[in-house]
Amino acid sequence: WITCQARGWLLMDSIGARLREERERLGLTQTELGEKAGVTKNTQRLYESDQRSPKADYLVAVEHVGVDTRYVLMGTHEEGQGEKEPRDLPEPANEDLSPVAMYDIEAAAGDGRSLEREEVESTMYFPTEQLAAQGLDPAQVVGVKVRGDSMDGTLADGDWVLVDRSSRDPHPEGVFLLLVHGERRIKRVQRVAGGAWLLISDNPRYEKELIKPQDMKDVEILGRCEIRIGKVL
Repeated sequence: WITCQARGWLLMDSIGARLREERERLGLTQTELGEKAGVTKNTQRLYESDQRSPKADYLVAVEHVGVDTRYVLMGTHEEGQGEKEPRDLPEPANEDLSPVAMYDIEAAAGDGRSLEREEVESTMYFPTEQLAAQGLDPAQVVGVKVRGDSMDGTLADGDWVLVDRSSRDPHPEGVFLLLVHGERRIKRVQRVAGGAWLLISDNPRYEKELIKPQDMKDVEILGRCEIRIGKVL
C-alpha cells in the first residue's frame, strides 16, 4: 500500500469547479444561474463547492442556459465548444502524466450502501512512470471514495483508493472493491477451505462475513485496491 503525499502525485479538478467556471464564463452570478435552473443561491453554492451533486433536471436546465454540461461532468468539451478560456490543469500531452477518473460512488467500507449511479467527481493526474512501477495500467485504474469505518487501520472514512479494474482474480487474496448483493463494499478477502471466501473488516469491531460457494453468484470483484490517498496524520 502507498499513501500519496504532497507534490508530484496529483492535480485535482472537480464537478463543482467546472460548474463555477462555466457560470463565470456566461457572466452569471450564483443567484442568476440558480434562478434559471430553479434552485436557490445556497443550492448553487453547494453544487459549486462539491458539497452536493447536481441533479439531472438541474443539468438539463443549465444546459439550456448555455452551460456545457459534458464539460462539467466529464472535463471534456462538446465538439464546437473548444473556444472557451483555457483551464489551469496541465494537459497530459505526453506520457509523463496519466489522468485517473475519481468516482464519488460511496463505495462503502462500512455496512455497504446501494448506489443508483456513478458520476465522476474529479480527475487526478498521476506520473505514468510511478503507476507503471506499481504494475498499474492507467487505462484500468479508477479512484473511489471510502465510506464507513470498518476498514479503520487500513483505510479511513473519506480516503480515496486507486482500484485496478484489471485485477479480478477468481482466487483473490487482499483488499478489493466488491459488488455484494448489489452493494459496493471494500473488504479484505481471504479464501477458506471448500472454496468459500471470508470478507474481513480490518476494524475488529465488525464481524467477518462468510460467502459460501453457492452464494458466489451474488459477489463480483470490481477491482483490487492498490493505492491509498489519505490525510497525513
